[in-house]
Amino acid sequence: MNDLMRNNDSGSTRNQPLVSVIMPVRNEKGFIARSIGAVLQQDYPKEKMEVIIVDGMSDDGTRDLVQKIIGGSVSSALRMVLLDNPSRIVPAALNIGLIHAQGEVIIRVDGHCEIPVTYVRQCVDLLESTKADCVGGLQYAVSNDIMGSAIALATSSPFGVGNAYFRYATKPGWMDTVYLGAYRRTVFTRIGKFDEELIRNQDDEFNFRLIQAGGKIWFDPALCTRYHSRSTFARLWKQYFQYGFYKVRVIQKRKAIPSFRHIVPLIFVLAIMGGSLLSLATKNGFLIFIVTAPYVTANVIFSGWVARKNLKTLFFLPLAFAIIHISYGMGFLAGLWHFRNATRKTP
Repeated sequence: MNDLMRNNDSGSTRNQPLVSVIMPVRNEKGFIARSIGAVLQQDYPKEKMEVIIVDGMSDDGTRDLVQKIIGGSVSSALRMVLLDNPSRIVPAALNIGLIHAQGEVIIRVDGHCEIPVTYVRQCVDLLESTKADCVGGLQYAVSNDIMGSAIALATSSPFGVGNAYFRYATKPGWMDTVYLGAYRRTVFTRIGKFDEELIRNQDDEFNFRLIQAGGKIWFDPALCTRYHSRSTFARLWKQYFQYGFYKVRVIQKRKAIPSFRHIVPLIFVLAIMGGSLLSLATKNGFLIFIVTAPYVTANVIFSGWVARKNLKTLFFLPLAFAIIHISYGMGFLAGLWHFRNATRKTP
């Protein structure tokens, strides 16, 4: 693909690249109207955009809403299509979208988020100005209730997610991964599509594969996307357990560890398990106290610090942090066992 160009004449769109926005969705009735609405409000020329919504056979009314939105689209210049995703998983949806996409730039937008009105234009500009293979921005987690707000704060803090900078960084720069992602189409020709074995972490694996192939990923917090966070601890546990579980497979496939942050929760869980077994074996409860006391202290301190943004979340934050760390570590441990005999496969 030739360098992405924008005509200096703001009234002309001749040299602006066609952008394909791919939206993998399933059962997003409560959010899909806002997500698609944010895409339709982009200040990028409508004749230079297409929106491909790939639905995982939703059964909550999402499909009806999407079809209604498509039918009522105010711009005849904007191509919008709804495609089926029988396998119902995100990487398959992304790959289906890629097959039908015509754009020089591919942008992922989830059905659980809202992009700012300048998002597409900024992505195109950054791809050109930085010469990056992928650009992305900040995941700004939000929620409408107190528990969800605590979860949003926990997943947006260094204590909660380590050096996952795309969740809280304030300065632009080169990174190992970003939220969502806008890619040059040639990237998929070079390194393949998304790995459909990975129900979770398919974007992390893809970005890691891109970096290993010599590609570059640029982060800019100006690309700030509102992400509607999980609203219950049960859903948070499931989410991070799956993150840890499939991270094992990512490491196996790429034969490298993307970042030390992915190993820390495993070490923490193993320390708790080891301390508990030693305490039982020696009948000395002080051993488990040695393991847990530093963590509990750090958790309370960071919870107090993070809660300054919303004091009502203080009661929920310690548990939110603990769930993130323990569920990820437990998921990683389960993944080590589940994938112990797995062979290396690449897309």
